[in-house]
Amino acid sequence: MLDEFVKDKFERPIISLRITITNRCNENCIYCHHDGMVSSKDEMTPDEIYTICKIAKKLGVKKIRLSGGDPLIRKDIVEIVEKIASLDFKDISLTTNGVLLEKYAEGLKDAGLDRVNVSLDTLNRDTYKFVTKMDYLNEAKAGILKAVEVGLYPVKINMVIMKDINQNEVKDMFYFCKDNNMVLQLIELIESENCDDDKFNAEYHYPLDSLEERLADIADDVRERKFMQGRKKYYINDGEIEIVRPVDNSSFCANCSRLRVTPDGKIKPCLLRNDNLVELISHIRNGESEEQLEEIFINGINNREPFNT
Repeated sequence: MLDEFVKDKFERPIISLRITITNRCNENCIYCHHDGMVSSKDEMTPDEIYTICKIAKKLGVKKIRLSGGDPLIRKDIVEIVEKIASLDFKDISLTTNGVLLEKYAEGLKDAGLDRVNVSLDTLNRDTYKFVTKMDYLNEAKAGILKAVEVGLYPVKINMVIMKDINQNEVKDMFYFCKDNNMVLQLIELIESENCDDDKFNAEYHYPLDSLEERLADIADDVRERKFMQGRKKYYINDGEIEIVRPVDNSSFCANCSRLRVTPDGKIKPCLLRNDNLVELISHIRNGESEEQLEEIFINGINNREPFNT
């Protein structure tokens, strides 16, 4: 076992692993990438996910995040969390749209989940229905409050900012988070070729520069998360806002410490690239040794490059 984090060739430590365990979802958000659709019968099993996490732990990874699609679509989600928790990571988190969270929150907490991020772009029902193409706002809010109740702390709300859709709703979302002891994350829209409207990216991408400048002016304190892509956190009136800006942001890539695994079991070295994936799951299914799997992981890590190179 390595005593320190394994690092890529740019000396960036690999601290966390984000595993997409399904790309099935009960919503159909207008900005969703729908990358590499995988049939439910071909999804990674709980034991395969456990093996991936075990190898990551040996290489020094401290944090695991489960994502989708929506991970709660999987009926074995509690089993998956239990298996990962047995490896004693520093932090296990999950990203969800919250629709099924009221049902699963307590079981996930008992299984060893530490916290959740909930994708919620609006508190307005009509806007919610436009963005998600569904009418689950009440269910999502109930799930969020249940997560707070059972102690999946800190609950973070991921709000993708879209021009002329929700850019004027940040204040309302901030107070919703503040009043319920949650953290608000404002996320810059990433371009996708899979949106229904080809003009979507051009029409709705909203640069966060001006918003971040306003936050800096009114914040009581500003801190930078060095090993989380250099994100800045703004503390305002006992509330907290974090900015996630992956677009045209050299600091985001320079300070990235996260590796990813796709729904079909490939190592994804970089968030914004799909041309340097490394096959992993077939090697697990072929019964290759842990030492061989470690080499595959390290190959994936060595494939990491800043997006703008």
